[in-house]
Amino acid sequence: MSRTTQIFCVSTLYGAATLAAAIDSGCFTEADRRVLLVFNNSTTPETTPAVDEMPGFGMLRDHFDDVLSYNEAIRPFHPGAWAPRPDDLPLFERYLRLLWGLGDDRVELVMESIQVNPALGLAQIFTGAPVEVYADGLMSYGPTRNKLDPLVGTRVRRLLHLDLVPGLRPLLLTEFEVPAQVVPTEAFLKVMSGLTGAAGELPALPDGAALLLGQYLSALNILSPAEEEDLHVRMMRGAVARGHRSIVFKPHPTAPARYSRALEAEAGKLGVDLTVLDTPVLAEVLFAKARPALVVGCFSTALFTASAFYDLPVARIGTAPLLDRLTPYQNSNRLPVTLADALLPDLEERKGEEQVADALVGGLAEAVGFTMQPQIQAELRPAAERFLSTHLGPRTQRYFKKRRLTSLGLPGGIPERLSFLPHNSAARRVVRRARALKKAVRR
Repeated sequence: MSRTTQIFCVSTLYGAATLAAAIDSGCFTEADRRVLLVFNNSTTPETTPAVDEMPGFGMLRDHFDDVLSYNEAIRPFHPGAWAPRPDDLPLFERYLRLLWGLGDDRVELVMESIQVNPALGLAQIFTGAPVEVYADGLMSYGPTRNKLDPLVGTRVRRLLHLDLVPGLRPLLLTEFEVPAQVVPTEAFLKVMSGLTGAAGELPALPDGAALLLGQYLSALNILSPAEEEDLHVRMMRGAVARGHRSIVFKPHPTAPARYSRALEAEAGKLGVDLTVLDTPVLAEVLFAKARPALVVGCFSTALFTASAFYDLPVARIGTAPLLDRLTPYQNSNRLPVTLADALLPDLEERKGEEQVADALVGGLAEAVGFTMQPQIQAELRPAAERFLSTHLGPRTQRYFKKRRLTSLGLPGGIPERLSFLPHNSAARRVVRRARALKKAVRR
């Protein structure tokens, strides 16, 4: 009888900690061999440390029999850009089985972001392997970003996720009726406690400081570099306005150094103490070690971890403009931004920015999820219609675009007396003729 090898795919230390907590909680059956397969998805992997090179990884190493690199296996290709050709799948499976010493093992895959490469490519290479998905952050609460090949989707047995928004059901992979399972918070905090002890020495951080979290949104083409610098400055000003005189800035590991310099100049103007933390360490380690008096960010997963798991005060800033800027509308960051905007207090405490009632969060997530992916999440139409009919108002309007609601024939789009138009074939023919005429005139 062949042995069983579980391959755990990971691209972040946060994800590795989630997997370790799931293993400690008995979420996985016993296997003959457990392999941690590291994906380095950064833009330039050659200059960015991989997960197994991060401070504190050593205490997670014991959860696995081997640590392997996917980047090394497919070099010189980038893991996020390369995908095997369908005709080459058997060839690559033989190659990886030989390279990783799998032989005739029964392979089980545990991976994040199953809908895109590199996870999707690996799932296609090991065609017959059962798949389990774990969530590395808030995106699991949103719908699957692409229509997933049924040959992959039907093999997914469950979705493991942290309870970042207590009680909220993830939409990811629900089109395949994949059940969701929560990784126990206590196990995750225990793993994080071990990481905190193994992270080594950190720069001396002031007591009661406000911690600012950078996300490097310009790399995602969500903000321009100048806009992101301004966002960080607004974070600092907002924290100072709340009475904080000591500021700690944790930049994104791949963010340019000029972001820190802009904050240093602003700190000089405001007369506050600024500490820039260049050490590549998880924000959760800072939550445990430094216990900041306030955690500020845009829509970082760490804001929810700080609030739900560490009981720290948090505040968000800059989310409302992002809801308009995210393109296309189905951008997978839309649900994380929506949750941050709806559930977290506004740093600048402006009027009209009150938190959305907890009782509405489930309906809001379903409505946004349906408008993002109406074909994948078609069964959510009735829920979206109910939410929009009863709760669409000044506070919730920002989460939906009128043009999107109109195209889907949902409440809040065009006036109700004209609601027959999106489904009226004659009206559609008139619109097509008008567009053709407009193009002809332009020529």
